[in-house]
Amino acid sequence: MTQRETLIARKLAVRREIERLQRELAQAQVTPHTEQRRIRRLESQLDRLMAEEQTLRQAIDSAPIDSAPADASP
Repeated sequence: MTQRETLIARKLAVRREIERLQRELAQAQVTPHTEQRRIRRLESQLDRLMAEEQTLRQAIDSAPIDSAPADASP
């Protein structure tokens, strides 16, 4: 697996986690008696993951593109 493929895989995993946290946060915000501390924690986690996703996007953009097929023989 190339560096670029590794970065893309991580970005996809981060994206899935962002989507999960967004659903969890939305549910927490509409649920009565949800502790504000929990909402702040979810928002903080979401902010961290969104920053990581942006960093990964930039790293993917600057990573070399391996144009040779992965199973190519010399």
